[in-house]
Amino acid sequence: MRDHQHMVFTTAARMLGNDRQAEDIAQEAFLKAYEHFDHLRTNPAAGGWLRTVTRNLTFNYLGRHRRRWRLFTEMRAENDADEPGMDIPAPDDLLADINTDMRHALIEQALARLPDHQRLPLVLYHFEDMSYEEIASQLRISMAKLKVDLFRARAALAKTLLHKGVTADTELTP
Repeated sequence: MRDHQHMVFTTAARMLGNDRQAEDIAQEAFLKAYEHFDHLRTNPAAGGWLRTVTRNLTFNYLGRHRRRWRLFTEMRAENDADEPGMDIPAPDDLLADINTDMRHALIEQALARLPDHQRLPLVLYHFEDMSYEEIASQLRISMAKLKVDLFRARAALAKTLLHKGVTADTELTP
């Protein structure tokens, strides 16, 4: 189980954007693992089981707060008409020349700054390898809303990274 501590925590932290809440989710996931320890001890799929449990616990946590989250999302959508045009997301090679550890840290910081309705679909798609259909179903949102949230999340992520001075031509040293 110790081998999976980092994976469990980072899964919850990326989805939640909050380390303290992620610690609570990770603790709950390992309590569930303890309850099933006899089965998991020799199971080669224990890591996958833990990831699924962590994801489900995080969804349950978010579900308790979903009503408030939707309200703010809807309020934001109504106010979007007042904002100037959306920025186009940066190309996929934005961070190509940056040290892997530095890139990881910059992405984690930028992800933490995104609002829940943008961060969660982005994490589920890019880090948890869920399909658009699975994400829309899990979050109980339309496919159109999911695509808009993902587009805006990518744009906001690129904008945050660009504000840090990161471009495809930038070379940073840790």
